[in-house]
Amino acid sequence: ATCGHGCKYGECMGPNKCKCFPGFTGKTCNQDLNECGLKPRPCEDRCMNTHGSYKCYCLNGYTLLPDGTCASSRTCAMVNCQYGCEEVKGQVQCLCPSGGLQLGPNGRTCVDIDECSTGKPVCSYNRRCVNTFGSFYCKCQLGYELKYTSGHYNCVDVNECVTNTHRCNLHAECLNTEGSFQCKCKQGYRGSGFDCA
Repeated sequence: ATCGHGCKYGECMGPNKCKCFPGFTGKTCNQDLNECGLKPRPCEDRCMNTHGSYKCYCLNGYTLLPDGTCASSRTCAMVNCQYGCEEVKGQVQCLCPSGGLQLGPNGRTCVDIDECSTGKPVCSYNRRCVNTFGSFYCKCQLGYELKYTSGHYNCVDVNECVTNTHRCNLHAECLNTEGSFQCKCKQGYRGSGFDCA
């Protein structure tokens, strides 16, 4: 089976037919499925869509049970958590619906963790990190574009000389480099390559 457009978050099952992994949809399985919009709703109270999945959380005064339902919790009602809370041995603790969020200084609201500024490489080679609320995604570095080659997506060098996106002078030659380009004035001309006289 070959899928010319590729199956980003799925498997190729027949000629240009993708079978999407759970949580994804679309002809090439490149779109996140918003589970919170499904009927019946997957959560009893509140639902937060995440990349490829979803998280349930409860209204204030209720606590999330393992089966996704919400149970009344008088002590939780007093704490006034942003997303929901749990009681452990009489102690009330507010919860955050995603690993990319952490409890703020007040212990009730959730603040974003910027995964891109941790210093640890969260994205593979040729990709840059873009932080989002509660998560992050990886994007190709400038000078590279996302292409589907040999069964998966890769960031490949953009040849600015072929795509004509260079800014070389009319009297200069364009030389493609990995992730960029250079301009060199033609014989009989002098300058930076962007200006030739």
